[in-house]
Amino acid sequence: MSGGTVKCLVWDLDDTLWRGTLLEDPAVAVPDAIRAVVTELDRRGILQSVASRNEHDHAWARLEELGLAEFLILPQIGWGPKSPAVRAIADRLGFDHRTIAFIDDRPAERFEVSRALPGVRCYPAEAASTLTTLPEFSPAIVTEDSRHRRARYQGEVLRRTEQENFAGGQDDFLRTLELDLRVRRATEPDLARVEELTLRTSQMNATGVPYSEAALRDLLDDDAHEVLVATLTDRFGPHGAVAVVLLAKHSSVWNLKLLTTSCRVIPYGIGSVLLRWLTGEAAKARVHLVADFVPTDRNRMMAVAYRFAGFTEQPCGCLADLPVAAAEVRRMHLVALAQEPPTVLRVSAPELAVEGTGVTLWTANALR
Repeated sequence: MSGGTVKCLVWDLDDTLWRGTLLEDPAVAVPDAIRAVVTELDRRGILQSVASRNEHDHAWARLEELGLAEFLILPQIGWGPKSPAVRAIADRLGFDHRTIAFIDDRPAERFEVSRALPGVRCYPAEAASTLTTLPEFSPAIVTEDSRHRRARYQGEVLRRTEQENFAGGQDDFLRTLELDLRVRRATEPDLARVEELTLRTSQMNATGVPYSEAALRDLLDDDAHEVLVATLTDRFGPHGAVAVVLLAKHSSVWNLKLLTTSCRVIPYGIGSVLLRWLTGEAAKARVHLVADFVPTDRNRMMAVAYRFAGFTEQPCGCLADLPVAAAEVRRMHLVALAQEPPTVLRVSAPELAVEGTGVTLWTANALR
């Protein structure tokens, strides 16, 4: 099967995750080989859920007894067809259906899901013990950030639930989260996660160009480049590393070679905040800002973010200071001006316009 790495595996329960049928045998058990698959997929950062025809409370209680409930996010346990359950999981996570896998012992269930959701990859129950050997369940990179992915998405479920019950506006809700964005220069231990972000992110990736650890390491050692990583936390816990900025600094212009942010922080406007911060730093340095952009069928949101920040494709003499770009690269230009800080989150970031390693707080006074 093709389609890249699976982001979420949806398990059936009876005769798939466990042996037997719960309604007939309350003591259904999970084979050691299946338990090992669950824990290994979790370690690799692949989320897991459930779509099962069972009585919810009974099935969930058994999952808790078996020590598996903690591994499962957004379980769909009831009596309806499986495809709406799988769709609900994908939509709630914000995942493309092509990144979802479904495993069930019954061919009719797999057919129903594949027909309704043709992007979802379906597997028979007998393949369960071999999933970790398949390329689509084997991410190229497994980082420390990957190992905490399930906990972060569980926190995201709590955030969304709270937002659904919040009576105020979007900005008011964001302020209640106590969002704290920290931008810093990347170090050697960050490189695996930075590479992962350039590989996995498509909607909020300005160029779609992946950077290997080796290439990133070379940039770390180049005084003319900044490799920046942004982490986000809030009162529900850490989101981990959520954005990467690659910046080439020339005498009259800074070239934003890559900006990519994790899709799961789109609701917080992190890409726009980073663009405003970079613009402000460029204004302090009295240089223009030029962003590389390669349009794809999935990164239109990034194009909108650049346009909204004031970038245009109008020609400017500063472009002569930059190396010639590849044919597919569009260069978007901005005359940098001072920026107002965000009012919904705290931002601490390095001072790119001056020599040294200073970090400043760039945020509205009310959030200090």
